[in-house]
Amino acid sequence: MKNLILTISIFITLHASYSQEKINSSEQLPLLAWWGIPASETSVARYQELRDAGITYQFSPFPNADEMQKALDAAAKAGIKMVVSCPELKTETEKTVRRFMNHTAVVGYHLMDEPGIKGYAELGNWARKIKAIDSKHFCYVNLFPNIADSNQLGTTSYRDYVRECAKQIPVDFLSFDFYPVYKDHLASSWYENLEVISDEAKKANKPFWAFTASTNFDNKHLTPQTLASMRLQVYSDLAYGAQGIQYFTYWSATSVNDPSSEDQRGAPISAAGKRSVVYDRVKQLNEELKNLSGVFMGSKVVWVRHTGKDMIPSGTVRLTKLPEPIKVLDTNGANALVSLLEKGDNYFLIIINKNFLNSINLNFYGDASVKKILKDGSIVAANAYESSMEVEAGDAVIYMFK
Repeated sequence: MKNLILTISIFITLHASYSQEKINSSEQLPLLAWWGIPASETSVARYQELRDAGITYQFSPFPNADEMQKALDAAAKAGIKMVVSCPELKTETEKTVRRFMNHTAVVGYHLMDEPGIKGYAELGNWARKIKAIDSKHFCYVNLFPNIADSNQLGTTSYRDYVRECAKQIPVDFLSFDFYPVYKDHLASSWYENLEVISDEAKKANKPFWAFTASTNFDNKHLTPQTLASMRLQVYSDLAYGAQGIQYFTYWSATSVNDPSSEDQRGAPISAAGKRSVVYDRVKQLNEELKNLSGVFMGSKVVWVRHTGKDMIPSGTVRLTKLPEPIKVLDTNGANALVSLLEKGDNYFLIIINKNFLNSINLNFYGDASVKKILKDGSIVAANAYESSMEVEAGDAVIYMFK
């Protein structure tokens, strides 16, 4: 018996000596499935499958309020929060809001995707009507990216388009979509879009949410979405201060009965209801994001910079100066994004490989106070690692210091 107690004591001591301090967070980063489980597939099992992938919120349009109710009931049992979307939210606003406002699965109300600026006044009135009844849940409007033309935006200035949304519609956060990863390159204006959204959100004193493509929707984008391509989008969004990540899409919007519908092969769940390889990639990425919520949730952007021998993206700023504890940060000519975030007494330095096809070599050295945050949230001394390291395609490395 004494030998057994001694063995247990030694195990506990060794386990404690090898355990790592981890970054903690009181809040988890919202992870939303955009175009999630359709009404025809409503079941607790399907919503549990969604939760098992690490998703916390879902948006899907439902054909009527009764189908919305069924989905909310199933989602609640699986621990999923829902953005309400059904025709009655517009035609019978007060009745519909009062029906759903106290449901434990409700997180917000979807108003419109990609409105033009001319529609802001009506959307603002609608949102205020909802808010007058239910002030606890958000109203959700998603904006065009900066590649939309003036006819779509209703203005020639993308910055005005974003700014007026924040002014005219009482949204709790700004949201925009941009799917920048093509088969062999990034869209040239994506980072400029993030610059504008991040800046206007800060001026409006609102957070913003952004997207990653998790499906193919034409023959120019990746099929299927790789872990590297999704990491690049997600970590870039977060480096610019995003406080919510949205997956477009979770369920394939391609109709198995309509060959002429938009091609969205490669979503986590196919049109036939089967998992693709992307389901497991989304699950892996979401586990990382859950572990790293303590880095990104509530952090404020101090600055974002870009490196590389190539010309940096339009609207961005080149890295020329390092924060004091960092002595060396050299991407050896490779294109990278470097972001400094502030949260309480801590600063987080995010370095992202902007190449989603190949790894890069990073030379990094800081003083003894600099820590490295691993993907499981562990905090380790940065100088425990070699100063020269490989950063995988699309991946991010994270450092912390006071």
